[in-house]
Order: sequence, then C-alpha cells, then structure tokens
Amino acid sequence: MKRRTKKDFHRFIVSILTGILILPAAACNGIGESNANLITQRGETDRDVTLFSPMEKTAPDAENMARNAADTTIRMAEEELGVTVNYITYTAEDHMDKTYDDVALDRARSNMDDLYLLNPDTIRRLGEEGLLMDLSDLACTDNLREVVKTANTVNGKLVAVPQEIVAYGLFINKDIFDLYDLKLPETPDDFLECCRVLQENGYETPVGANRWWLETFVFAQAYADLYNGGNTGAKVAALNSGAHRYSDYMRPAFEFLQEMTDCGYIDAKKALVSEAIEGEGEDFLSQKTPIVMAYWGAANSDTAYGNPDFNMVVIGFPSSRGQMPVMATTGYGIGANADHAEDAKDVLEIILSDEALQTYAEINRVISPSKNVEVECIPALKPLNDQIQNNVYVLGANAGMNVEQWGNTCMIVRMLLSGSTVDECMAEFDRLQDEALQK
Repeated sequence: MKRRTKKDFHRFIVSILTGILILPAAACNGIGESNANLITQRGETDRDVTLFSPMEKTAPDAENMARNAADTTIRMAEEELGVTVNYITYTAEDHMDKTYDDVALDRARSNMDDLYLLNPDTIRRLGEEGLLMDLSDLACTDNLREVVKTANTVNGKLVAVPQEIVAYGLFINKDIFDLYDLKLPETPDDFLECCRVLQENGYETPVGANRWWLETFVFAQAYADLYNGGNTGAKVAALNSGAHRYSDYMRPAFEFLQEMTDCGYIDAKKALVSEAIEGEGEDFLSQKTPIVMAYWGAANSDTAYGNPDFNMVVIGFPSSRGQMPVMATTGYGIGANADHAEDAKDVLEIILSDEALQTYAEINRVISPSKNVEVECIPALKPLNDQIQNNVYVLGANAGMNVEQWGNTCMIVRMLLSGSTVDECMAEFDRLQDEALQK
C-alpha cells in the first residue's frame, strides 16, 4: 500500500468519472492478496470517513475534470463538517487482474470502508445481500430524478446515489464521415453500411472496442421498445414472471454483434483483452479508427477524448427507434455496518446537495441526478443530449428486473467475443432467468 499526502493525492489520483467505468482491478488490501495497486490517502482529523473508489490509469499530471469535480465537492464536505475523507483507490495492470467490481465486493463484504463508489451490478449485488444502507431518508434524495431512484432501488431500499447520470454513446470522427458522404447512422442496418464503406476505403477495423462497453450496442437494440414504446412496467413484470424471455429481447442485438465480428468491423480478439479507452483510444485520436463507444464525460476529459484534432460528434447507438443513448447510474453507497456511518451520511448530504451537484456539473459538464440542476453541454454532445432531454434512452441497469443487466450482459458479450455462438449466449440468458424465477 502506498501512502500519499492530500497534496500529492490531488495531483496524482485520477478517476474516470464518478464511478462509471468498470475498471479492472487486481487484489484487495487486507484480505490475503497483493495490495500493490491500492493507494491510500490518510486523514488528518479525529473524524475520518474512508472512501473506496476507482482510479484511471493515465499520466500523473493529466487534467481530469471528473476527478477535480469530485474532489471539489469532497472538500466542501470536509470544510463544513470538520471531517477528513480518506481515499483508497484501485486500478489494475491488465485484463488478467481482478476487476474493480470484484475488489469492491470483497471490501464491502469485509466492512473495510465507509463509502463506496459502485458500478450498477455491484450496487445490485450488495443491495441484495443487505450490505448497503438505505439512503432514502437523506434530504438530498428528495430532488433525485426518477430514473436514478429506479436504477438504484433494491428490495425497496435506495442503496446508492450518484453525482451524475452516465450516458453512453457512439463517438464519431465526423470529418471522416463527411469525407465519404456518410450520414450519421440511425438503425443497425445504417451502421453496418457505414462500417462497410469505411472498411472498403482503408479503415480495416472501423469500430474500436474494449472488453467492457460493447454491451451498450446490445442494450440500445434489445430495449429500445421496452423503454420507449409504452407499458414499460408491464413489460418488465412479464420478464420477471417468465412470461417473456430476456433472450427474445437480446437475440437480435447479439446477431448484430456477431455480424460485426464476422465482417471484421470490430477486432474481437483485441476487444476481449483491451481496457476501456486504453485499448482503442489511441487509434481513435490518431484517426486510424473512426468510431468508438464511450461515456458522456469522456468527451470533456483530456484523459480521454476531450481534445481531438478533428470534428467529433457523440450520438446514440443504432436501434429500431433511431439513435438511442444508454443510461447507467452508478453511485455512492454506505456500508450497512460502516464504522463511521453517521459521518458518511453527513458527507453524502453535502456532496449530493443541489449546491454541490451544481458545482460538480459545472466543472464536469454532465447530466445531474438532481432534477433541479442543469448545465449546458459542449457542442459534440448535443445530439446525445437532445435525445436524453426528450426522454429517449434505455437503461443499462434496472434494479426492478430480477436478472441483473449490466454485469451479466457484459460477461455474455465476452462469451460471444471468445467464440460462443449466439444460441449459446441466449442459453446463458435463459439460465439466468430460470435461476431468478426459482428464488
């Protein structure tokens, strides 16, 4: 474990945005495994709160607005409450290491921290295990958008609250598209045609992919009608009862991914071992790859795609209903048996207040979880933002579904990348659904 002063920490530590990136992680401190990738920043007051969060692998001096935004709100809480928030951050060297989610699960199950910055599937699992505190009594939750409450309510308890709503989209080199008179794709067929033209004009692999985010294509295509065609509650209930099958929703999207790999539009072998942005970012920025998928904040951050040498535009994923953003809400959770639970709740009250969320959103230029906070987005994000403001999107995580979506779909996509057939992938969805129905 490495110890750093607060000054060193704020210069060195960078995280992808507030908890969205499913970062690979290696091992967990204090539970019998290597702790080489853990970095701890110790507190300086008698009232300490420990926060476990991800960090981004990037240059130490790189500007990262997401990290700066989070740190700014944390400092607001420290100054008002007289507490110190001690960060423990984690990253991994490569795809062979444990994921950040695995380490977060280990730490939460061992009650090692007070606050956790969690991804959707981890929120679901820890919530079901009763290891996260119900946050619904916090005053700051009164102003939450309904989509946030829906995504983070497990067994009737609001177990996590984010500082931003994370929207995923397609990042497109508009200059290259204009060069070949390509229109921004609306449907899966449109997208495949764009890839065909790009490949024929020398872009061997038109789409840069990694082992985490190809599921965004799946969600957009599988659930476009479920979330935008009316009767969403009834459709989810039919899935939960077994009257409808998840595999029926998922099959067309997996057939689409299979066609992409068969045509060479994505490199399945590279994607299977590539970390998010790290695997495809260089090719996109050097204009070798015209298309990547990423989250909203990546368009604002110099550690990702915030300063390209070309005209970039961010749109929704192709679907039967046109360009479709994919929304995922991660969030801060408090351990149900946290040693400093009351101080942790006080910290959340401040960093999730409308005042702090306004500050966070202005620095990071993101979609706020509060219905009272809005910030104008950069021009590149306008197409994605327009869809979201018109309530056109699908959820990548929905705690109301009895089969966890984000993590399970990610793993089944990896099955496809590893050579499994579409039928085998659908059989895995059926297995998960049958298992959930037996509970």
